[in-house]
Amino acid sequence: MHKTGSVDLPLHPGKCPPWLFKRMRALSGEIAAAIIEEYGTRELVFRLSNPLFFQALGCVVGFDWHSSGLTTTLSAALKEGTSNEYGLVFCGGKGKASKMTIAEIEENADYFGLSSSKTEELIKATKMSAKVDSACIQDGYELYHHLFVFDEKCNWAVVQQGLNDENGYARRYHWFNSETFVENPNDIIAGYKHQRVLNLTSEKSEAVRKASVELVNDNPIHIKNELNGQKTLFDDVKITMPSRHHIKKDDLSERDWEMLRAAYEFQPQNYEELVSLRGVGGKTLRALALLAKIIYGAEADWNDPVKYSYAHGGKDGIPYPVDRGNYDNSIEFLRKLIEERKIGDEKTKAIMKRLASVF
Repeated sequence: MHKTGSVDLPLHPGKCPPWLFKRMRALSGEIAAAIIEEYGTRELVFRLSNPLFFQALGCVVGFDWHSSGLTTTLSAALKEGTSNEYGLVFCGGKGKASKMTIAEIEENADYFGLSSSKTEELIKATKMSAKVDSACIQDGYELYHHLFVFDEKCNWAVVQQGLNDENGYARRYHWFNSETFVENPNDIIAGYKHQRVLNLTSEKSEAVRKASVELVNDNPIHIKNELNGQKTLFDDVKITMPSRHHIKKDDLSERDWEMLRAAYEFQPQNYEELVSLRGVGGKTLRALALLAKIIYGAEADWNDPVKYSYAHGGKDGIPYPVDRGNYDNSIEFLRKLIEERKIGDEKTKAIMKRLASVF
């Protein structure tokens, strides 16, 4: 499986009111429990990796139908409302919480009794998914939210979101059980399309990926020599680049040259290894892509990979104010549904007790 898609959402001011978040936490937890009971944890992980399901779930639990806050608030509600006793956990979140992702993965992997190798695979997944969407997909969105979901069988999903200060939109990216991170991971993409986006994971960028590895495995001094007097063969792409069409060696800072020298010493065997190197970010990868054009004539893909319910109302009163009575009835319905399915089950009793204490 691959990256499953992304969604663009407008930024809205304000916070989720406590009375609504309490219900979101309870209802999203019950929905998660119902799906796990019926289909297992893998199915819930898979569904959360689908941007349309995630959006619909946010609508069902009553948040703004198209607000960027749906991502962060629903993620927090799921994290707080779903017990790890079900064999599934949520790690990370918004801002500072995202910095805790690796520590939470390690803690929960230990709880599930996962081997060190399995834990390392999960850590690699959280790191690489974030790096690819920030450095390999250069679309102008800076990540500020990263949610990593996994079960005891190591099925995992990522729901992360980036902010674009210029257009006032956020873009959400979804992943599921990817075995490859840098080779055409985009399956279903939905959102606001931009004119010029550097997509280094595209099939069309395969030659650039190969050329980038060749470049860093060559002595950086040779790259400097190649740049003298050379001109690019493409139009100005307007992604933090100067208006001129040629590249000067001064465009790469001393730190960038040091990074190239470090990559040269490491001798990466493929593009994924190159991207995973500490310090290799969007600027370095973009520079290598442009150099690949100059030296090898390798074309990068500059097309945006974007391709492509109101159950209880919305926080802002759109399409109508949240009907608290109807919302509580939904929670009670799901609670009874699970209770009837597994009468006497200790896990179910614990969840029912926790849910009852909320109200």
